[in-house]
Amino acid sequence: MNASSQTIHYVIGDIHGQFDQLCSLLNAIESRHRWKHADKKAIIVYLGDYIDRGPRSRSVINRVMEGIEGFESICLKGNHEDLMLRCLETEERSAWNTWMAVGGEPTLKSFGYDLFYEKYNSARLAEALGEATLNWLDGLELFYRHSDFLCVHAGLLPNVTFENQKEKDMLWIRRQFLDSDYDFGFGVIHGHTPSDRPTVKPNRIGIDTGAGQDGELTALVVDRAWAELIREPTFISI
Repeated sequence: MNASSQTIHYVIGDIHGQFDQLCSLLNAIESRHRWKHADKKAIIVYLGDYIDRGPRSRSVINRVMEGIEGFESICLKGNHEDLMLRCLETEERSAWNTWMAVGGEPTLKSFGYDLFYEKYNSARLAEALGEATLNWLDGLELFYRHSDFLCVHAGLLPNVTFENQKEKDMLWIRRQFLDSDYDFGFGVIHGHTPSDRPTVKPNRIGIDTGAGQDGELTALVVDRAWAELIREPTFISI
């Protein structure tokens, strides 16, 4: 591939309502790209979990939808968006309680939804989110694959072909994936399970570094083949 036609990917981990960290990270990505790769196409891939825990989920979503001029954005779905989408379809207490237990209430507040007064109301939630956000949520992808790597929120089930992977695993899997050295035939870049620093293994790179839990927000710069990437990865952390 001609170097000038190479696409540079910037993969961003779980944001969890941390608007200031996101803005700082996007500024750092834009500056780095203009400096080092101004002649190359740029794609930002978000691994999901834009919402919950942090206080500014609405601002995060708006900033992601706004994008960066000259950069393409690929937005994946995380398990926290999955929980919100379930509550848009039901008023069952179990679904709403599950979402609230993992930090959903700050997200509701950011959209002007008062849980104390409005209780569990799917129609009111849809109204609070608004048409633009609903359309954006509906368009979130489960994965993004390019060349020799794949981006997904949580991971993949080992020993299963990609065509037979299930949405639940892509959004929720932990130990079965994290403890496996299974070769999927491509490298997997994921978030979902936080750690103090990025995790680099032969078959995967994890970049959830605990934003929303007093940790950093991290992006991985994908500018080389997988074998080279895992030997010398480049991270941008805020």
